[in-house]
Amino acid sequence: MSRVVLSIFCAAIVWYSGYSGRLRAQTATGEAQAGQQRAADPPTKPAPPTPIAIEKAQLGDDDSWKPEWDKVIEKSLPPDLVSPKREHELKSLCPGFRRMSEADRRAFWAYFFQALAGAEAGLEPTADVRHTDPEVAVIDPVTHRVTRQEGLLQLAYYDSRRYGCDFDWDKDKELAEHDPQKTILQPENNLECGIKILDHQLMAQHKPVLSTTSYWVTLRPGTMSFSLFRKQLANLPAACGPSPFRKQFSEAGAATAPASEQTSEAQNAGAAASGASGSARQSRAW
Repeated sequence: MSRVVLSIFCAAIVWYSGYSGRLRAQTATGEAQAGQQRAADPPTKPAPPTPIAIEKAQLGDDDSWKPEWDKVIEKSLPPDLVSPKREHELKSLCPGFRRMSEADRRAFWAYFFQALAGAEAGLEPTADVRHTDPEVAVIDPVTHRVTRQEGLLQLAYYDSRRYGCDFDWDKDKELAEHDPQKTILQPENNLECGIKILDHQLMAQHKPVLSTTSYWVTLRPGTMSFSLFRKQLANLPAACGPSPFRKQFSEAGAATAPASEQTSEAQNAGAAASGASGSARQSRAW
């Protein structure tokens, strides 16, 4: 074998060895990334529909809860809320929380926020309330306008400062009041903000979910607004066990009023709840 041929042959061996090593490294990296992705995707399952969602479906009302919002909630939950240790804060709502699978615990939270959105906004993502009563018509320090509760969970722009919510007033102020492109009205942003607020209530303030000083008046037992939230708990996930709020429920027609009436009732109560708590929310936030 000539020196030239030998040199070419040796060079080919060196090149192939390097290429093979890089290929193995790329494969290993890809497998590691895929494993990390699988680990990052939590176990999820669909949540049951609330009474108002069922009635809206029966009436052909498309302005209702979307299944993809369950996934938004379930994948956005911080470990604190999914932990079985939250049983104490949830004992009246979901007695079996500690014994449930992780997927069932996530589904419970998806149902919880659907029920909250039903009581607060009638499940309408562009619903909003602005107050005119001087006692509650406080100024939002972000917008420098009278506070307006907006979206599925009836939140305000000042929540972005305290809880780190993804609301962009500089962008939204150029859009129409009910424009679904507004960052505060986008369901994902609104729901993720609500999760942060509730997590703060449980973990930083050490309060149960149902509290007389909750951010949402609909979560304050003994109030008229709480009765609306309670109605939406009738179809709590079966895995929760014998909750005092869960009832024998049939999707064929177990809601207590037509969807149009429930939506109007929820929005009216949401307005009253927001009015009663507007000053309270502001004082707690600042």
